Amino acid sequence: MAFSNLTSKAALLYDEWIKSADPRVEGFLLMSSPVPQTIIIGTYIYFVTSLGPKLMENRKPFELRQIMAFYNFGVVALSVYMTYEFLMSGWATGYSFRCDLVDYSRSPTALRMVRTCWLYYFSKFIELLDTIFFVLRKKDGQITFLHVLHHSIMPWTWWFGVKFAAGGLGTFHALLNCVVHIIMYSYYGLCSLGPAYYKYLWWKKHMTSIQLVQFLMVTIHIGQIYFMDDCPYQYPIFIFVIWLYGSMFLILFLHFWYHAYTRGHRPPKTMKNGISKSKDH
Repeated sequence: MAFSNLTSKAALLYDEWIKSADPRVEGFLLMSSPVPQTIIIGTYIYFVTSLGPKLMENRKPFELRQIMAFYNFGVVALSVYMTYEFLMSGWATGYSFRCDLVDYSRSPTALRMVRTCWLYYFSKFIELLDTIFFVLRKKDGQITFLHVLHHSIMPWTWWFGVKFAAGGLGTFHALLNCVVHIIMYSYYGLCSLGPAYYKYLWWKKHMTSIQLVQFLMVTIHIGQIYFMDDCPYQYPIFIFVIWLYGSMFLILFLHFWYHAYTRGHRPPKTMKNGISKSKDH
């Protein structure tokens, strides 16, 4: 009885809360409810941490070089497109990089930002293939807690961002992430082509620095709202979540940087979102 009352109250709260959702995303794939994406992400977690490794236990690892080359360069192309769209829908056409509010109008620019935010959200499901490739190639050591956490929490939290606040200062980290992904997935794409292309990867040593700068910029940009006298951003909770996430990975990368360069114990693998990835990705 108590459980029934609790679920009824939760349903009422959800119905009340969802009334303030952005009507412009109605009809977009996966945006009707957080349940479908939760099922997808839950299935992903179960497959990459349990079912997948068990299925591959007595099998030889798949090669997948051609598939991975196509995938990596496909993500590069998508990231280039999303970078352009984020710039043209606000960040290069009027945003101040300070207190930028969500534009809930149906102007062409505002609707362009909505579509770009949804596409960025959907791209996070495409990137789940990162981990699935690890499973199929039996790179189980790469499937760390932080790797799975990152790939799970990004699409799940971004559903709420798209549903309620598609635009404004909360999208700056997405723009930066797209730029960084252009560089990172270009690197992984070249790696997947084989040893003949390793000579073009001289910039590998700068990968960690690029990601460190990314999280530093995200943390500083989003954190400035707490020092403004008046910034009526519509959903302050989203700002806190972005700040928390950026700060967490900034600390993680600073820790990595300290041990890799200051103390001279540089690991043999590059880092992706705080997770090591092998050179032949």
